[in-house]
Amino acid sequence: MWNIGCKESDCLWSIIILISFHLVNLTCGDKTIGAICDDGTFLYEAAIKVAVASITEEEESPLIANVIRTSPGDLLETEDAVCSLLEKNVYGIFGPTKKDSILHVQSITDNLEIPQVINQAMETQNRNWSAVNLYPHHISYSQLFTDLIEMKDWKEFTIVYEGSELLPFLENIFTMQDLNKRQKILMNVVQLPDGDDFRSQLKAIKKSGSVNFVLDCTLENLSTFLEQAQQVGIMSDQHSYLIMNPDFQTIDVDPFKHGGSNITGIRFFDPNLDSIQKFISDINEKVVELSEGQLEKAVTENGLTFDLALMYDAVTIYGSALNALGLEEGANITCDQDDGWEFGSSIINYIRTMEIDGMTGIIKFDDEGFRSYFEVDVLEIMPHGLEKVGSWNIEDGLIQDRNFIAPAEPESSETMKGKHFIILTALSAPYGMLKESSKRLEGNERYEGFGIELIEELAKMNEFNYTFELQTDGVYGSFDTTTKQWNGMMKKIMDGIVDFGITDLTITSTRQKAVDFTSPFMTLGITILYKKPTKEPPDLFSFISPLSPGVWSWLAGAYIGVSVLLFALGRMAPEEWQNPYPCIEEPETLDNQFTLANSFWFTLGSVLTQGSEIAPIAVSTRMAGSMWWFFTLIMVSSYTANLAAFLTIESKFYAIKSVQDLANNPYGITYGAKKNGATFSFFMESDNLLYQKMYHYMDEHPEYQTATNDQGLERVKSENENYAFLMESTSIEYMVERNCDVAQVGGLLDNKGYGIAMKKNSPYRQPMSESILQLQEDGTLTKLKDKWWKEKRGGGACEDDDTAGGEAQPLVLANVGGVFIVLVVGSAMAAVCAFFEMLLDVWMICRRHKLPFLDELKAELRFILSFSGDTKPVRHRELSGSGSRSTKNDEEDKNCELESLDDGNKLDPAPTPRSERSTHSHHTIHSRRTSNAVQMAKMRKYSIRSGI
Repeated sequence: MWNIGCKESDCLWSIIILISFHLVNLTCGDKTIGAICDDGTFLYEAAIKVAVASITEEEESPLIANVIRTSPGDLLETEDAVCSLLEKNVYGIFGPTKKDSILHVQSITDNLEIPQVINQAMETQNRNWSAVNLYPHHISYSQLFTDLIEMKDWKEFTIVYEGSELLPFLENIFTMQDLNKRQKILMNVVQLPDGDDFRSQLKAIKKSGSVNFVLDCTLENLSTFLEQAQQVGIMSDQHSYLIMNPDFQTIDVDPFKHGGSNITGIRFFDPNLDSIQKFISDINEKVVELSEGQLEKAVTENGLTFDLALMYDAVTIYGSALNALGLEEGANITCDQDDGWEFGSSIINYIRTMEIDGMTGIIKFDDEGFRSYFEVDVLEIMPHGLEKVGSWNIEDGLIQDRNFIAPAEPESSETMKGKHFIILTALSAPYGMLKESSKRLEGNERYEGFGIELIEELAKMNEFNYTFELQTDGVYGSFDTTTKQWNGMMKKIMDGIVDFGITDLTITSTRQKAVDFTSPFMTLGITILYKKPTKEPPDLFSFISPLSPGVWSWLAGAYIGVSVLLFALGRMAPEEWQNPYPCIEEPETLDNQFTLANSFWFTLGSVLTQGSEIAPIAVSTRMAGSMWWFFTLIMVSSYTANLAAFLTIESKFYAIKSVQDLANNPYGITYGAKKNGATFSFFMESDNLLYQKMYHYMDEHPEYQTATNDQGLERVKSENENYAFLMESTSIEYMVERNCDVAQVGGLLDNKGYGIAMKKNSPYRQPMSESILQLQEDGTLTKLKDKWWKEKRGGGACEDDDTAGGEAQPLVLANVGGVFIVLVVGSAMAAVCAFFEMLLDVWMICRRHKLPFLDELKAELRFILSFSGDTKPVRHRELSGSGSRSTKNDEEDKNCELESLDDGNKLDPAPTPRSERSTHSHHTIHSRRTSNAVQMAKMRKYSIRSGI
């Protein structure tokens, strides 16, 4: 793939070395080269292995790369890696990449006479025999940029460099100024700080007035520096940059293509070559393999760096040297030995006599072993991207490939050059205004504004002179269908009295038929100017606002539904039927705390976060209660949060929000536009029914039309009139910046532009339009608009007048629908649970009393569905047995009854339920149960005494 040769002066020495090696009888086998990769990535390892595989693809004894990865800058790991590689009988060592590690490895290989191949920029090139560096020598490299500076004829420039290790590559540039020849070159030197913020240095450079820069920094900081230079403002068409980094072609140049700066750099290879693209593809495949699929596209299509290409060339030249020498056995050396490898110096000497056409161009070394000869392409950033403009080598110097052709001027620009034009304008802020001055002004000095400065810019670009003339009546011009004549500014332009007309003159189809317009210098649309919305008075019922009416309805429905569900579950669940008389083991009736009223009270207490004295007992009622508590937790939290927003954000009253509201006129608002202006013509010529309705209204009420936009503003601001004014959005923007009591209402009704008017078929239309487009592209028009809208003449006064972040919106069902779903699902599960509880209880009763299951189930369901109060009769009671157990129970009953009689007047009559029931107290039926217990106790006591 690459052509290999030697210098004529060294051919004899090379032949002697070749003959001596071929005479040695060595065992054939694979040749192993060692490599230390401390870059922290897989790129160097991939590049070495791809290069080895490429150059030894068809050889009988191919090269093998033994690669050891080490931590960046770790000298101990690096030394261990060197010793480990030497034990593998390697033919040489490639790398590492970090400066300290390179020097450390060099000290070892120098002592053991092992060849070391380097591909990194070193500020001091080693002249020892043990190392060969493929990176260009710093003296030749600095000469390249010295020639470029001389070609550009820079008499002043600033050198910006990143670290002291790069200073040797600036050596020839520093010596450019020859004092003997009395050359006057102003040279500034700035060192960049650590980190990635260079703005303070860039601002100092800008303040110095320097416009030419030589930049030497790492690839990681190159794009950052250029972007920050753009931000600071030193990347215009007055500034030039010379980039010394050899990887200049790999950065994204799109942000700098249209800034106007001349940015020049170099490259050692064309990334579009097939061989380069194949190398990139092979590296990416190898990185995927080494990273086990974690990294893909490690090198982009245009992202091959110089050091990776040098690694390929290093393997190529080293493999060629081994093949040429016929060396078949590596160095049998260890780090502990004192003797060196006998063939190491021969390999290095032979490499220094070689010449190879590699991936990075011609590689050959001078008498001192440095790569002083190399050839590069010179590149410049153009609007279409990078373009080669020349080449350079140490023998021929700079060779320019580009033929400099003067840019073609627009066809009619020459006709404008040096001519004098009359330009008509009108007093319409901010396009044309009388300058405020205590001195008497004459001529063009009397006027200022956006349109005035726009003409100044166009005059500079097209090199013409001009005089402003004022349209005193402010009439822009409209077509009279009766007389078939134009008036105002349009008539003067058509009659040739003036050459151009500039103000807020709208380009319309009717005007376009009468005169020519340039490309629009501003786009806009018709909208409404009206009073700012007023703040609404506080609402007495604002506490209802956090939730929408729909959510309130769903909340009420959920409250009723869950209350009724709890009532039904209470009747179904056996555990909710409790013994009202704890002293009676087998009562005749059971009571239920979940009456309809108590169910509603329980759910209401949860909603109001107050709780109640009712506590569910059964699993089903507890499940339903828990779902309701979760529901109320979310709803109450959401309500509270949104209520805070409603109370802190002031609502505003909008009388109108769109042109539809204005046309319907709900609050008796009158409206109009400038008489015979473009806005009025828009409504007159529109086919839209709504706009036609508004046109008829304005046509029937001519008193609502105004002569100027300023009159319309005053009528909008008037407290005695409820008036809205229709006008162009840009004019409204200007007024709103200075009048804090008015605002733009609604969106744009159309889309149109302002242009400079001139006589029909004017030869100046094309150059003027092209100049306006150029001003749009370079941001000049935007700067002018910001200046005259937001800075001059009181602009920005209302910038922070309305800082409200919007109005609070009530929560709708979509916001809280999920919690309703949770409530419904939980309630359904509770109902199912209650049904199974009832079935289990019926089955146990049937089993205990040996009753038919279906009959008992029907009886239970009839009672549940009867909804007959909160008392349930016990249908199957167990009779008390005889003997001691009966006697014991009678005694307990007597004692309990006597205690009840004695304590009947106490305040805490709540009974204690049976042990097999829940231990919850039931205060809802507390007074009734107490009186019943006392009465029963009295009756039983009376019966006992009578029996005695």
